[in-house]
Amino acid sequence: MASYHYSLIHSPLSCHHDWHHSVPAAPWRIQGKSFVGSKVSFFHPDDEVVGILPLDSEESGLCEIVRIHEHYLVHKPEKVTWAEAAGVIRDGLRSYTALHSLSHISLGKSVLIMDGASAFGTLAIQLAHHRGAKVISTACSLEDKQYLEKLRPAIVRVIDMSNGKVDVAESCLEETGGIGVDIILDAGVRLYNKDDEPALKLQLLPHKHDIITLLGVGGHWVTMEENLQLDPPDSHCLFLKGATVSFLNDEVWNLSNVQQGKYLCILKDVMEKLSTGIFRPLLDEPVPPYDAKISMEIVQKNQARKKQVIQF
Repeated sequence: MASYHYSLIHSPLSCHHDWHHSVPAAPWRIQGKSFVGSKVSFFHPDDEVVGILPLDSEESGLCEIVRIHEHYLVHKPEKVTWAEAAGVIRDGLRSYTALHSLSHISLGKSVLIMDGASAFGTLAIQLAHHRGAKVISTACSLEDKQYLEKLRPAIVRVIDMSNGKVDVAESCLEETGGIGVDIILDAGVRLYNKDDEPALKLQLLPHKHDIITLLGVGGHWVTMEENLQLDPPDSHCLFLKGATVSFLNDEVWNLSNVQQGKYLCILKDVMEKLSTGIFRPLLDEPVPPYDAKISMEIVQKNQARKKQVIQF
């Protein structure tokens, strides 16, 4: 496959592989035109395709020619630009994994999406709205708050976390009439007391007890906190609510081929929603390959608000 665009992401699982590229360890979203072998059945020469390199790929996405199995690719719609496809496919997959596979979103559900102004949060909000859910989101700065308030369909409530004085649990319970939210998609949580946490984390992230408090009966908590620790009282409270806790790790789709068909259906649907305007991504300006290392360092430090795309 001839690659034209790549989108940078940082995954904890990539640290378990031995990488020997000039760019720091990262899986890649790639897209370009296909060169097909004799046994390929899904694609034809010069088809425009997009996909995600699996973790065990022997090749980096940062090259002109990439060898990849056809079962990791889907067609790119004509209306979708190269940069949009590369920037959306991974966050679109994560949104589907969180809201469909893990929490079974449906019409009328209430959803709390933490840090909704991030590239991933934006797509999650758009997918939740498309499914008819009532969306509440948090903002980490005044700029994020203003961005979220301009989104259409409108978010039910934007909770400004930037001053560190707002109680997330109280705000969500007030908005839902005291019954709590059905689905929580966090962007990390605080695990310890105030004295044991960095100041920035104290300001922007809720405590795990707040999350458990605002979760409704039969609710779903989808977390990106890989080191989550739940004490017996926490587990007991979740048990009484009949709630579930799920870990959002979209890499599992490529760790086994058991659900390969479902995985490809999700990728196709992500591209279709991008083509029809349901997904409206938050993208930065594409950067040339010689700036890839700098961009990757920004991504790994979680300093990038918009999605970073590398363009040949």
